[in-house]
Amino acid sequence: MSFPRHRARRLRRSEGLRGLVRETRLSAAGLVYPLFVCPGTKVKKEVGSMPGVYQQSVDQIVEECREMEGLGLPAVILFGLPETKDPRGRSSLEDAGVVQRAIEAIRKAKLKLLVITDVCLCEYTDHGHCGVIEDGEVCNDATLPILAEQAVSHARAGADIVAPSDMMDGRVGAIRQSLDGNGFLDVAILSYAAKYCSGFYGPFREAADSTPQFGDRRSYQMDPANAREAEKEVAQDIEEGADMVMVKPALPYLDIIHRVREKFDVPVAAYNVSGEYAMVKAAAARGWLDEKRVVLEVLTGIQRAGASIIMTYHAKDAARWLKQG
Repeated sequence: MSFPRHRARRLRRSEGLRGLVRETRLSAAGLVYPLFVCPGTKVKKEVGSMPGVYQQSVDQIVEECREMEGLGLPAVILFGLPETKDPRGRSSLEDAGVVQRAIEAIRKAKLKLLVITDVCLCEYTDHGHCGVIEDGEVCNDATLPILAEQAVSHARAGADIVAPSDMMDGRVGAIRQSLDGNGFLDVAILSYAAKYCSGFYGPFREAADSTPQFGDRRSYQMDPANAREAEKEVAQDIEEGADMVMVKPALPYLDIIHRVREKFDVPVAAYNVSGEYAMVKAAAARGWLDEKRVVLEVLTGIQRAGASIIMTYHAKDAARWLKQG
């Protein structure tokens, strides 16, 4: 019996060969690190369900960003934990809000980082939902002006990119119109276009103190069973002015990332969410898997599916490992 003419194993014989023919090349340049900003000074409180992730005051955030810059990471996304909450999330609009002050501090430190901000109400409302409540329901249209005003306040503080994560219909159009009307034509929108109602968000809700006080978010976040609907959501957000789109979570939705990448000619992001991070951390702590190997495999898989931007709590570790070769 003769051997086949082409032997795939010929190109797997050494690390040099494997690297030479590698199709997907993971880089720190495509990673975004999420940060949770809280009130006070010298505050750095670890999130119990997310080892290595902290709620931090503005001064600590700046130091964290210095470290990120040294690792070659290009961007952060900021989430705020306000001092006060109310039914309409008014603290999200204040010039002296935690996110606004963090943006200004990063700018003042002259760090070469892109600043992305989460635009949503869940961290700022006393009920924990992403929109205004009227008659016991999340009211889509009443929420839009608040989200638009929040985005403008972030742009005014110096944000490069605003990222609406609320999943209200029409919010990208409302934000784009408001940004342009206030002279922020160059501030980009990264839309959480296909955000699923997922069980993988639990640790984030601890980190951001944003657990709904009643009900859940099924009425505005996507059904995990739906794929074609994601394409409609992405198309609508692009039509309204989104410059980039995101799929969230990442690992259970690699097929969605791929579909979006194949169909739409805009940068595609994916959020490697808190539950995905926590599972790896928990298993690694018990010696059940090799953390470095698994993290780099996970991130490579997300990029291979089509995401050129990955938001991940593994970003700093991954950047160190990639730097070490």
